[in-house]
Amino acid sequence: MKGKINIKELKKKVAAEEIETIVVAFTDHYGRLTGKRFDAEFFLESAVKDGTHGCDYLLTTDMEMEPVEGYEFANWKLGYGDFHLVPDMDSLRVADWLDKTAIVLCDVANEKTHQPVDIAPRSVLRKQLDAAQQTGYKCFAASELEYYLFENNYRQAFEQHYHDLRPVGWYLEDYHILQGTRTEDFTAAARRHLKKSGVPVETSKGEWGLGQHELNVRYAEVLEMADRHVIYKQCLKELADKMGLSVTFMAKFHEERAGSSCHIHISLWDGDKNAFAGKQSFGPVKGSDTFKWFLGGWIAKVADIMPFYAPTVNSYKRYVDASWAPTRLAWSYDNRTAGFRVVGKGQSLRIECRIPGADCNPYLAFAASLACGLYGIKNKIEPPEIFEGDVYAAKDLPHVPRSLAEATEQFANSKFTKKTFGKKVVEHYTHHFNMEQNTYDKAVTDWERKRYFERI
Repeated sequence: MKGKINIKELKKKVAAEEIETIVVAFTDHYGRLTGKRFDAEFFLESAVKDGTHGCDYLLTTDMEMEPVEGYEFANWKLGYGDFHLVPDMDSLRVADWLDKTAIVLCDVANEKTHQPVDIAPRSVLRKQLDAAQQTGYKCFAASELEYYLFENNYRQAFEQHYHDLRPVGWYLEDYHILQGTRTEDFTAAARRHLKKSGVPVETSKGEWGLGQHELNVRYAEVLEMADRHVIYKQCLKELADKMGLSVTFMAKFHEERAGSSCHIHISLWDGDKNAFAGKQSFGPVKGSDTFKWFLGGWIAKVADIMPFYAPTVNSYKRYVDASWAPTRLAWSYDNRTAGFRVVGKGQSLRIECRIPGADCNPYLAFAASLACGLYGIKNKIEPPEIFEGDVYAAKDLPHVPRSLAEATEQFANSKFTKKTFGKKVVEHYTHHFNMEQNTYDKAVTDWERKRYFERI
């Protein structure tokens, strides 16, 4: 694949001075890439064989990089030591948007035992991939990311306190070619750089918000797809920064604008055959028991794993009726009002979950999706009847959790999450999500000042 390289190819590029820098990175809880930049020659001499280290506080920080107390994994009492960063050489690729740079993503291991750190997002996903492998299936997935693009650069946006930003579009541009042409300097560069960085692109288009866009990359096995997702976000942010623009993957940038989603598509494969394909009728859908039970488990356990789909306070402001974001738990065929939209047929049959927002960590979101589906297969969970019509109007259907606090409480107390991910993982992420909620609860917002300053 164009952009993906192996060690032999990397050595040639380093010798020819085509690659001088290697970004060695992993994602934190928020899905942000953290790590180091290596001199390429030193990377080949040292990190390929031995990896490198990072401070374990990186899996206990808040958004501001402040260490948060209360984690068992790492804290002041333990002295904030190191963990081992193990480059996954299958993820090695050219970072085409950067000068003479390659990037490799890492698994996180214990410095002493060299066992995976179970709370690391990539480790959480790997555990579910191991579970899928034990059933004999491979999982293929895709994530559809939406984002807003602004003419202000990041520094200007920060100094303006993110007020009065100028979107690149001035009317709703869903599928509009003319408005899309106006941003082709950025979008075409993103498509080109991603393609040359081993993240093959399918399409790009305008979306429903002012300055909102979607760029879709090709599906892949689920770990590779999660890697593509984080490379995609990093590329677009750094490209926007270089071009004097800014891009946001907030789930809900503005109360008057459409939210930004991360629709997840999943299918299971048995060899070269789609295990979802079958002859049973589910309304207009022809599928297998595997399809039926995977869908049933996925729907049944959404509320238990919701913080892995919607990890911030802002995430829940996206779930508004008639906004293209799902608000209720139902499935339908090719129906964008449903939380679960089944699409394709035969070998292309797949399930699209429209619940995750663009702010999700892909490793955690994919892990949650796979875990729920595998639970459904193991326990032969029947999905509800197919829904036809406007799901937003169906007030009797279960609503998605309405806040991070509500979602975190169910996640923390769920027998399913503890058994599936492990008690330590659940406790660690519960602490993280509670910290997000508590930080918000203490903040005084612009909305409060505008509402109460004079008139209260």
